[in-house]
Amino acid sequence: MGFIVGVVIGFVVGFAIIVLFVRNENTRSKLRNDLATTVAAFARMTVEDSRKILPADFYPSWVVFSQRQKLTWLNQHLTKIWPYVDEAASDLIKTSVEPVLEQYRPIILSSLKFSRFTLGTVAPQFTGVSIIEDEADSVTMELEMQWDANSSIILDIKTYLGVSLPVQVKDIGFTGVFRLIFKPLVNEFPCFGAVCFSLRKKKKLDFTLKVIGGDISTIPGLSDAIESTIRDAIEDNIMWPVRKIIPILPGDYSDLELKPVGILEVKLVQARDLTNKDIIGKSDPYAVLYVRPLPDKTKKSKTINNELNPIWNEHYEFVIEDATTQHLVVRIYDDEGVQASELIGCAEVLLRDLEPGKVKDVWLNLVKDLEIQRDTKYRGQVHLELLYCPFGMENGFTNPFSSNFSMTSLEKVIKSGANGIDAIENEKAVTQKKKEVIIRGVLSVTVISAEDLPIVDLMGKADPYVVLTMKKSEAKHKTRVVNDSLNPVWNQTFDFVVEDGLHDMLILEVWDHDTFGKDYMGRCILTLTRVILEGEYKDTLQVEGAKSGKLNLHLKWMPQPILRDSGSEF
Repeated sequence: MGFIVGVVIGFVVGFAIIVLFVRNENTRSKLRNDLATTVAAFARMTVEDSRKILPADFYPSWVVFSQRQKLTWLNQHLTKIWPYVDEAASDLIKTSVEPVLEQYRPIILSSLKFSRFTLGTVAPQFTGVSIIEDEADSVTMELEMQWDANSSIILDIKTYLGVSLPVQVKDIGFTGVFRLIFKPLVNEFPCFGAVCFSLRKKKKLDFTLKVIGGDISTIPGLSDAIESTIRDAIEDNIMWPVRKIIPILPGDYSDLELKPVGILEVKLVQARDLTNKDIIGKSDPYAVLYVRPLPDKTKKSKTINNELNPIWNEHYEFVIEDATTQHLVVRIYDDEGVQASELIGCAEVLLRDLEPGKVKDVWLNLVKDLEIQRDTKYRGQVHLELLYCPFGMENGFTNPFSSNFSMTSLEKVIKSGANGIDAIENEKAVTQKKKEVIIRGVLSVTVISAEDLPIVDLMGKADPYVVLTMKKSEAKHKTRVVNDSLNPVWNQTFDFVVEDGLHDMLILEVWDHDTFGKDYMGRCILTLTRVILEGEYKDTLQVEGAKSGKLNLHLKWMPQPILRDSGSEF
């Protein structure tokens, strides 16, 4: 009997232990699930969610949520140490900047030096910071800075006429973004081998010039020349992609230096519907193009007089140092003769939007200002053809504007010299010594059809035909007339012998045939770069100058390349 009781008690106790163990495990499992849910919820929390849970008074001093607050500590400490920074940095900046100013010194001056340079008592304020980890072996930091300085900067300038003037640079206002690149990342302190710094973006740079004890306007052009010198020196020496390298640990950091990475080929084709800036007659437009706004890197087109729809067909090339951040700027001006030219409008193209080795044909709307685009007024459009050619492309692409594009093997051997060594050793030298390339061939154009042409006749139809013209040779062809149609089909092919394919263009004009004359309907303009590169393609083009309408074309190129040694431009 006692044995049975013991067995029963043991069974009950064991069962109870098992039940308690199971319940405990279930409770722990539920707690783990609840904790995981809570952690996931915290991970999804926004700044606003956290502020609802915990008032700002309870935040530790190091917990903040805006870029400006994150840099409060930096601005506070910078303000404290600024007098020492000013003393240490002023002499260093003065010594390093003077040779740069001398390099950009206007021709009207014989000397341009600092007689006084202090940064002032007002420290810059950092208003934002971001970290960009774009490469595995580097970290990029961007700091946004605002500075309304009370600097004391006096330039001692001397003219060739023997006049010596102390010019004060005052009321400096600057807003910009500085980029710091820590590269390469290493295992030893301070964990990076070198730091590069550059002015990534210049949002605002204002200053005034004043002659101490005189008026700077007494010497015509002096103020503009000095201001241009200061801006050019900043642009060419510290503006991204230019960067300054400070080695921290011993090593070779030549890979961090600024290097050309490719060539941007730009064809300024035309503009249309430009705003008229003249009271009498029409504007006399010309274009200014640049990637870096420096005098020796800026291109200027010819002026087309009395024309709001100018055709330039001019070609330029620009050296590119950073295709991910650089951009092409086009500014259209009205030439006012002896007076200052008036801006009609401007536009820009980001190079990162271009596919390397592929021609991009674009129409860009002109705006008043690239930085602040509040003005929605229509100012016209500019037509560009763009081709970005990185150095060392390995996809079989050959730049048609390169001097080697149209050379036969025999010509290459002859030009390289008797010992077979090429006289041009690198891509930069190719750009400097490039000859004008002449690409000769036959262009075959099939005018297939048109769609949705505008109504011209009283009966609600039109009698359209197309006139094809090569601009340089002025060779012409004409399709037949298709009566009573807004969607004519021609399927006619015409051949043009082209002597200079890269510099010529095809103009297709659509006309309406009348018994007693003809009415102009619109036009399409084509450069030949794409057909030379691709050999053959079909395209649909909008009819410019018409309310509606498209032309369907088929183009084919049969090359006969030759090379002409000539230094003339497009």
